[in-house]
Amino acid sequence: MRLPDVCTIHTGFTARGRLEPAVTGGVLAIQLRDISPDGLIDPERLTRVQLDGLPERYFVQAGDVVFRSRGERNTASALDERLPEPALAVLPLMVLRPKLGVITSEYLAWAVNQPPAQRHFDSAARGTNIRMIPRPSLDDLEIDVPDLLTQKRIVEIDGLAERERGLSLSAAELRRKLMSLMLVERASTTRRNAGTKGKRK
Repeated sequence: MRLPDVCTIHTGFTARGRLEPAVTGGVLAIQLRDISPDGLIDPERLTRVQLDGLPERYFVQAGDVVFRSRGERNTASALDERLPEPALAVLPLMVLRPKLGVITSEYLAWAVNQPPAQRHFDSAARGTNIRMIPRPSLDDLEIDVPDLLTQKRIVEIDGLAERERGLSLSAAELRRKLMSLMLVERASTTRRNAGTKGKRK
């Protein structure tokens, strides 16, 4: 199915200048810098900006997906219930709003981040200094959309695989540190033994 068949797509808010933090009130804003390299968004780290009277289409909430249309990584991030209130999505973020009963936000983000979709974006990317994905590329993107139960299982399995990868990396780092300590101790012991033999002579 093409992306417009499973979600609505629109651009984020275009800021005409630097967004100033709100002294009081204001609205939560999600900017490109708020997304970690692995695609996570921490709602507690979002800042409030002093803007009022903006159209609702620029605001995202739990269940929506934001897509990074500019930069080296053109990936999608699903927003969950940790987001306490609607937040302003700022360009170059784009808003993907899943159609209920068709696709879940978690599966939509997962599908967009998979190699077939990423190859599609690679072929459509524009710009030399700053990579940019044009809107028509999103409209033309085709993804496989199984039933909702299968979508849920795929996301769960992917999450377990990612957790396993993280644990494996942590275990490897611990082994490396342990080996370093053992080698340092070995070097220290060798030096002490050599010093003792020298004194005996």
